[in-house]
Amino acid sequence: MHMNVITPLSRAQERKAVQYVEDAFMDITSAYKKRSEPSMTKLPTLSSYLYAMQSLLAFILRIPPVDPSTPLRTTFLLRLTGDVMNSVTGYPPDMADFRQLLDFMDDLDQAWVAVLRSQIWDPDKGEGVDLIVPVDLIQSGTTIQSAPVSQTERTRLRSLLLTGTAGLEEWLAGSTPDGEDYELELERNGLFQEFNDLFANTLAELGNFAKPSDDPTMMETD
Repeated sequence: MHMNVITPLSRAQERKAVQYVEDAFMDITSAYKKRSEPSMTKLPTLSSYLYAMQSLLAFILRIPPVDPSTPLRTTFLLRLTGDVMNSVTGYPPDMADFRQLLDFMDDLDQAWVAVLRSQIWDPDKGEGVDLIVPVDLIQSGTTIQSAPVSQTERTRLRSLLLTGTAGLEEWLAGSTPDGEDYELELERNGLFQEFNDLFANTLAELGNFAKPSDDPTMMETD
């Protein structure tokens, strides 16, 4: 009920989180490299790859945007975004998987909006919600800060999204029979507008950024 009341990770929790995420990335990368050998990989299809990444995304979003853990969430999400945008096109393009791909990209879009706003993730709503600092932390004099995404990270994110989307367009162009325009195929499947709006919320958030990148955001109690 109070999903947006959160406390910082302990050092032990942070170490465990880092180890889990690093191991998950390693497992996914290893399985992806063997994707053309179905009997030797857990991720022979785009659908199976997206399920694996969805699980990892959900875990990363559980990292609270409270220093010193805040940069972890941003770093891991950048890594996941880069991996996804580069790896999806390694699978044969199939319009049958495209609904799932767009749903995943929408989740990733909403995730980045939450991160850019220093919000925590509400898995039930599928969006970020503002952080509430527990009263006992305020009374104890504990300072709660959430370091904003740096300008360098924002620039890298924008590049990943724009380059990745262009790569998806090329990939899709190879999925249509007889050289048909892939946009017509998307239109026929009712997916054109969603594809056209890929990462629209994140890109809008990046474009509206005005806060100095090196000033930590002070969280306030509700």
